[in-house]
Amino acid sequence: MRKILRPMPPAAKAGASDDRASEDGTRAGTADPAAKISPMIAQYLDIKAAHQDALLFYRMGDFYELFFEDAETAAQALGIVLTRRGKHAGQDIPMCGVPVERSEDYLHRLIGLGHRVAVCEQIEDPAEARKRGAKSVVRREVKRLVTPGTITEEHLLDPSRANCLLAITAVAQPAGEIRYGLAAVDISTGAFAVCETSDAFLESEIARIDPAEIVVPEALLNLPSLTRLAKEDKRPLTPLGGDAGAAASAERRIKAFFGLATLDSLGALSGAESAAAAAAIFYIERTQLGARPALSLPSRNGRSDHMDIDAATRANLELTRTLAGAREGSLIGAIDRTVTPAGGRLFVERLSAPLMSPDRIARRLDAVAFFVGDPSLRKELRARLKAAPDLARALSRLSLGRGGPRDLAALRDGIEAAQAVAALFAEASQPPEELAAAAGSAAALESSLAARLRAALADSLPLNRRDGGFVRSGHDDALDEQRALRDESRRVIAALQARYCEDLETRQLKLKHNHFLGYFIEVPQAQGEKLLRPPHDSLFTHRQTMADAMRFSTRELAELEVRISSAADEALAREQAVFDELATLVLAHEAAIKRAADALAVFDVAAALADLAAGCGWTRPEVDHSLAFKIESGRHPVVEAALRESGQPFVGNDCDLSGGAGKAGRIAVLTGPNMAGKSTYLRQNALIAVLAQTGSFVPAAKAHIGIVDQLFSRVGAADDLARGRSTFMVEMVETAAILNQAKERSLVILDEIGRGTATFDGLSIAFAVIEHLHAKNRARAIFATHFHELTQLAKRLDRIDNLTVRVTDWNGEVVFLHEIVAGAADRSYGIQVAKLAGLPASVVARAKTLLADFEAADRLAQTERLVADLPLFTVAAPSASSPPGAPEADKIFADKFPPETLADQTLANQSLADQSFADLALRKAIDALDPDSLSPRQAMAALYELKQLRRGGA
Repeated sequence: MRKILRPMPPAAKAGASDDRASEDGTRAGTADPAAKISPMIAQYLDIKAAHQDALLFYRMGDFYELFFEDAETAAQALGIVLTRRGKHAGQDIPMCGVPVERSEDYLHRLIGLGHRVAVCEQIEDPAEARKRGAKSVVRREVKRLVTPGTITEEHLLDPSRANCLLAITAVAQPAGEIRYGLAAVDISTGAFAVCETSDAFLESEIARIDPAEIVVPEALLNLPSLTRLAKEDKRPLTPLGGDAGAAASAERRIKAFFGLATLDSLGALSGAESAAAAAAIFYIERTQLGARPALSLPSRNGRSDHMDIDAATRANLELTRTLAGAREGSLIGAIDRTVTPAGGRLFVERLSAPLMSPDRIARRLDAVAFFVGDPSLRKELRARLKAAPDLARALSRLSLGRGGPRDLAALRDGIEAAQAVAALFAEASQPPEELAAAAGSAAALESSLAARLRAALADSLPLNRRDGGFVRSGHDDALDEQRALRDESRRVIAALQARYCEDLETRQLKLKHNHFLGYFIEVPQAQGEKLLRPPHDSLFTHRQTMADAMRFSTRELAELEVRISSAADEALAREQAVFDELATLVLAHEAAIKRAADALAVFDVAAALADLAAGCGWTRPEVDHSLAFKIESGRHPVVEAALRESGQPFVGNDCDLSGGAGKAGRIAVLTGPNMAGKSTYLRQNALIAVLAQTGSFVPAAKAHIGIVDQLFSRVGAADDLARGRSTFMVEMVETAAILNQAKERSLVILDEIGRGTATFDGLSIAFAVIEHLHAKNRARAIFATHFHELTQLAKRLDRIDNLTVRVTDWNGEVVFLHEIVAGAADRSYGIQVAKLAGLPASVVARAKTLLADFEAADRLAQTERLVADLPLFTVAAPSASSPPGAPEADKIFADKFPPETLADQTLANQSLADQSFADLALRKAIDALDPDSLSPRQAMAALYELKQLRRGGA
C-alpha cells in the first residue's frame, strides 16, 4: 500500500515570526536549534499539514521545490539530486526541485508510480509581498490536487484507455450479508457508472473496471481483496475519512452535486450503489478544489448484464494486456482498428464486459454487418472519423478550468466531424437501430457552435491560454485595438503626429518619449508660443520649456500613453475574456456534445470491427439462450495475426461442447504433446465466446454460442512467492475457485491440472476435478492434460469426449500438424520436444533408454485398467420438482459425497494405485530370480529386497 507522507511537526503561523522576510528557509547567520522558524517554512508546513497524503510541489520562482520527507521520496522516485537547504529543529532540511516548464513530465512519472501531488502556486507578485513588509512572504495556495484517478491532462492520459477512479463502500443488509457498492468515475470524460456485488465477485468487478485509483472508507482498508490489489497490482489505494461513504447522507450529496430535487431519474439505485456514488463525489470535490467536472448522471451496470470474468481468467486470456502488462500482444492490441481515442476506449469497455442479452448483442452485430456489407461507406466513414478529436476529454478539461485553446479547437473539429458523419448517414439506406440512433445524436449538434469557434480561433494555436495569440484578428474589435497598440505603437504614434501636424499646419511638430515625461509633443519656441494662446491652449497642456523648444501634452496623448503601456496586459486579458466566453458557450451545449462524442465512438467501433471482419475473414456468430457451443474452423485471433505477418497460415479447428435437449454441456478431454497447440486451442475458444458476446464477428467459419454467464480459465503456471504460494498452490486455489462457482451456463478451460505435484497425486486430483465438473458443475469445459489415463473416462461418462492434437514422425523428427481430432494421444512426445528445445544429445539418448524401460513395465496399461475399475463420482440430474435454492443434484451430492467421504475416497484411490504398482514390482522381481544360480549371500540379499518391496506395497 502506498506510504502516507506526513510533514514535520506543525509550526507557528507566518505572521507570528520575527524572522526577516526571506525565501531561503532560515534566518540568515543562525544555526541555533532554538531559533524561530522562518516565515517561508512556516507557510510551507501550514500548507503541507492540509495535504499530508500528497507530495507538495511548492512554487518558488521558476521551480517547484519539495522539502523534508517529500523531497526524499521525490528524489528517489524521479532520480533527481537531493540537496539540503537551511535548518529546522536543528536538522538540515532535505530539498529537491523540478523546473516549472518541465513539471508535467515529472508529474507523469510520479502519478505513474501511484503518488498524489498537490501543486502549490504563487498567487501574488513578489513585489506585492515586499510592499506589505519585510516579514511577509509571497502568498501561495494549492491550485491542483493531482491523483492517479483524477488526472485530465492529455499528455498524462492514455488516449485509448479510460482513467477510472473507483469508490467502494460496504452496506450491511438486514439478513447480515455485506453488499459492496462500486462507483466508477472517469472525470476525463465524465463517465459515471455504479454497480453492486457480493464479496465473492468483488475482485472480478474490480478487474473489469481496471481502475487507476481506488478510494475506500478507512474501515475497508484491511479488506483482503483490496490489500491484495494494493500489494500485487500496485493499484493506489486511498482512504476516505469522515462520512464519505455513509449511506445516510449519500442521497443528499448526490442531489446537491447534480442539482437534483429527487433521485428518481437515476432509477432504483441500491443503498450500496448510492453510498459508493456519494463517496466518489466526495473525493472528486475534495481533489478538484471547487471545480466541477462535467459528469454524467450515474448509470447502473448490473452484474447480470455482462459475462463474469474473474481476475485470473482476464490475466490468463490477456484480453487488454499481456501478463507482462503490455498492450502489444494482447487481444485488444491485435484486433483494435479504431481510429479515434473515444472509439478505442469504448472497444476496451465492451471487450471487458461481454453482454448477456442476445437482443443487445444482435443490435451490435447488425451494426457491424451493415458496414461489412457496404465497404465504400465504411471507408468514407473511417476517413471522416480520423478527423474527430477527443470531444469528451476536451469538454472535461474546459469544465474544470484546465482547458486551453487547443481544446476549443478540438471541440470545433469534433463538432464538424460529427456533422459530416451525420450527413453521410442521411444518405444511407435503412441503417440498423444502433447506427440510426448514433446518427441522430451526431446530427443534433448545432452547426452555429462550430462556426462560432472557427470564426474566433486563429489558425495556429498555443498550448496554454496564458500565452495568448489564439483569437483570430477581426473577431473582437477591442482586442484588435489593444494588439495594434501593443504591436504597432510606432505606427500609432506616427499617425497621431501626422494628424497634429496637419491640424496645426506645421511640419515641425514631433512626438517624442523619455522616461521622465513619457510621451510628449515638442515644437519650436515660436510654434510653442502659439499653443499657449487660444484656441489651442484648451487642447495642449504645457509641460516643459527648453532653450529652443517647448514641450506639450494632450489628454488624448496621455490616454494613449497609458493604453500603450498596458496594451500587452490588456490584450492578454481581453483574450482570456474571449476564451471564457467561448468556453461558456461550449459548456451550455455540454449534454449534446457528450451524446455526439458517444455516437462517434459507436460508429468507430462498429466500422473497426467490420474492417477487421472483412480483412481477416471473420463471420457473424449466432448467439442465443441455448447451451450450444459449436465452432467450425475456429482460430486464435492473436496467434493468427502474428502468423499473418510472417506469411504463415493458421490451422482452424472445430469445437463442440453443446448440451443436448435437457442435458448439460459436454467436456472435452484434450491430450497431445507440448508445443502442439493445446493451450492455443483452449484460449481461442474462450476468446471466440468473449468476442461473440461483445458484439463482434468471430475468427471462425461458423459459430453458435449459447450465452456464457461465467468464463473460467486455468491456463499456465506461475508461483506467488509474495503470498507464500508455490506454483501448485496457485493452480489449486484457482481450480478451487472454478469448481466452487461454475454453473451450467459457464465455460471452463483447464490446462494441465495436477501436473505440479507427484504423478499419482496429480492424476487423482485431475480425475476428481473432471468428475466434479461432469456431475456437479455441469458446465461446458475443455480439459487439456498429459495424463492419458483420463481418456478412459469417456467410456463411462456420457458427456465426455476425447480430443487430441495430430502429430507425426518424419525421419525420426516430430512434426506438429496443429489439427484437433477425435481420439486420444498415443504418447506424449516429450523427449522429441526436449530435443527441439536443445537438451544435450546424451541427455536425450539416456531419456529414450529410460522411457523404453518404463514402458516395458507396462505401467500405463496397468493404470488404465485401474481407472476403468474405479467407482464413478456421479450426481443425479436435477428433477423438475426440485424447490428453488435446493436443487436435487446438490442434495444427492451432499448426502452421497460428504467432504470427509470424498477425501477418504481420493486417498483410497491413490493408495490403490500405489498398491497395484508395488505388487507389480514385487511380482516382476520374483519372476526375475533364479534360485539355483544364487550364492547364499546373494540369496540373503534378494530376500531382503523382496521384503522391502513387500513393505512398500503394504
